[in-house]
Amino acid sequence: MSNTDLIIEERAANIGNFMVGRLLPFRQKRMVGPFIFIDHMGPAHMTAEQNMDVVMHPHIGLSTLTFLFEGSVFHRDSLGTAVEIKPGAVNWMTAGKGVVHTERTPDYLRNQSKTLHGLQIWVALPKDQEECEPSFTHVRAEQLPSWVEDGVEFKLIAGEAFGKQSAVPVYSPLYFIEIKSTTTKTVAIGEYLYGESALYILEGAIKLEGNQYGPKQILVAKNSTLCAFELQANTTVYIFGGDPFPEERFIEWNFVASDRALIKKAKEDWVNNKFPTVPNETMRVPLPQPKGLKNK
Repeated sequence: MSNTDLIIEERAANIGNFMVGRLLPFRQKRMVGPFIFIDHMGPAHMTAEQNMDVVMHPHIGLSTLTFLFEGSVFHRDSLGTAVEIKPGAVNWMTAGKGVVHTERTPDYLRNQSKTLHGLQIWVALPKDQEECEPSFTHVRAEQLPSWVEDGVEFKLIAGEAFGKQSAVPVYSPLYFIEIKSTTTKTVAIGEYLYGESALYILEGAIKLEGNQYGPKQILVAKNSTLCAFELQANTTVYIFGGDPFPEERFIEWNFVASDRALIKKAKEDWVNNKFPTVPNETMRVPLPQPKGLKNK
């Protein structure tokens, strides 16, 4: 019996001056465990005149996880954080009751050709942490648990699995795992997983239950056990999931909450300039229209 419940294809989406591949949410699957939003950024090849400039925008009720494969992004936020993220490291920003941030091409790269490629992920917060104080953690690549088994490379980017724990300070039981191999290998890790689970193919291909699947696809499992799958040579996949929440989560623009009233208030606060600001930043992303509100 197949353990594949749903196959999600990457869909193009525009986030302002940058095109991404939207993976979650999906109309038939809004969340996998606490994972509520996943964008595949790039690979975007930019000229010396092209730069990433995502100006001030707010979040509530979630943690953002930025993980790059190539390129660099400079993060600034209303907590006073100013840090560059490079491939293999993790930026983990918990919005809680409200945070504002920007994402830009670093100054030293702005006048040269460059490539940006990575994942932007939102993880919903449990109900009792939705309005916690915002925080930011940068985890260096060498701080993430990495190991090799039978020629297969594993990295635990966030959460807990395989009896290991990532340095990323998550708020609920979850896992985000990188698996890659240069040769064809069979992987069976279901016993180490829990809750809901899905597999994202970044590059290469896998064989599962007699079918072959390629890049830019998410395979959502019926249960976390997952069937054993075969990694083809030069393949990289990401396994993500965890325990789902008992309450529904609503998502609107950059806001996530278990209560629509929290989202309504956040929209009003952004329009009325009640969110904190990022030091040395002046430009703001307006609340998308029409929303019945006028931006000030």
